[in-house]
Amino acid sequence: MRSAFSRISELVSCDRAGRVVSMLNRPSFWGKAVEKLKLSRRVAIVTGFMVPDTNSPETDGPPGAAILGRAILRSGRECTIFTDPLCYEAVSLCSDSVKGPLVTSVTTSAGISEWFPDMVIFIERLGRAGDGRYYNMRCRDITEYTLPLDEILLSPEKGKFSAIAIGDGGNEAGLGSLKDKIVELIPDFANCVSVTEADIALPVDVSNWGAYALAALLSISESMWLGHSLEEEELMLRSLIKCGAVDGVTKLASLSVDGFPFEYEKEILSSLKNVYKDFVSK
Repeated sequence: MRSAFSRISELVSCDRAGRVVSMLNRPSFWGKAVEKLKLSRRVAIVTGFMVPDTNSPETDGPPGAAILGRAILRSGRECTIFTDPLCYEAVSLCSDSVKGPLVTSVTTSAGISEWFPDMVIFIERLGRAGDGRYYNMRCRDITEYTLPLDEILLSPEKGKFSAIAIGDGGNEAGLGSLKDKIVELIPDFANCVSVTEADIALPVDVSNWGAYALAALLSISESMWLGHSLEEEELMLRSLIKCGAVDGVTKLASLSVDGFPFEYEKEILSSLKNVYKDFVSK
């Protein structure tokens, strides 16, 4: 039987979105991420990504943060989700809808450091490019919509925590660990690729799916299901729509994420649950 890491990688890092970056993922990355997570006791999750054209947060990121954060809590660890004031309402409502972690609004990375995490996980959060600016996938400079929470990865505090980054474009915080390979794949995007690095970068098709995958792998480690249901997925997306969040690709307030309609979630979630069932101790 193939390893759980191989199956997970094939499921959420197979370039369904056509962005190429997810093809850089490897089964070993998931193994290292789970090992780091198992050693943690106090986890900060950072998320929130603004869509300038609609002046609202996107639906990718908050659900992944809520479910992975809840899984971390249920495994007996501490977890808080951090975001900026622009994204706070959306991220908070999303997490509340599934009884996920407390969400804290901060304007600088110092607000995260002061919580004293031993692990920081970035999920669909922009990272600065080489020029210090922040760019979306359309190469638009959206620095004015992005508070620099990725600074924690460059701070002296970095030696006090491990870092995992989940992203789907290459411009997210922490994916700078794969910068050279990303630039080789998409040279036209070179000036927009993040330069902030994490200990482990997990490039995936959709960032939410990467967070759900990590929750499934933590479930295997803990021998209990820590993931979520399709009904909870709908609850989260409806809570996001209620406060104006949009699909980052279509820019519509709909039950979709990164252009993938809700029907895709059923396949992803059921497949993740099957991986858990195949590997958990009977």
